[in-house]
Amino acid sequence: MVKVKCLLIAVLILAIGGVAAFYLFPSEEKKIKKQFALLSESVSKDSDESPLGMAQKLLKMGTLFSEKCEIKTHLESLSGVYSPQEISGYASRGRALFSNLRLRFFDLKIEFPEIETAKVVLAARLNGRLANGESVDESHELESTLRKIGKKWLFTSIVMVEVLKK
Repeated sequence: MVKVKCLLIAVLILAIGGVAAFYLFPSEEKKIKKQFALLSESVSKDSDESPLGMAQKLLKMGTLFSEKCEIKTHLESLSGVYSPQEISGYASRGRALFSNLRLRFFDLKIEFPEIETAKVVLAARLNGRLANGESVDESHELESTLRKIGKKWLFTSIVMVEVLKK
């Protein structure tokens, strides 16, 4: 009876430890998904957003990118290699055009081609209302690369994939 009781207590302790480890030490995939969630939150804008709230979001956004991040879009004028400060500046100017804005990421497919490097293929949807009242609703496929620098996954490239139309 004592052996069974000790065995049950040991199994219970191991189960609690396993659950705690799962929540306290997230997997690398969860950490990467969190970076995308933070980017979505930083870009998104509510109509009643205060200037202080905007500044906090833009500061947070700058912490998500490596010192040099390559951005490729269908617009040559926006494609290039940027610092986190430059990315925050462009985001600030872009957000100013909108009264409200939402950026969401879907269908993240994460691969680890090298140690501390992640390639993510995903769908992004940007919708909102411009200050002049016009609605915007765009979806794009993206390929993104993140590198683990220290303990954080940082964006090193974001490429907009050309999707063939019929």
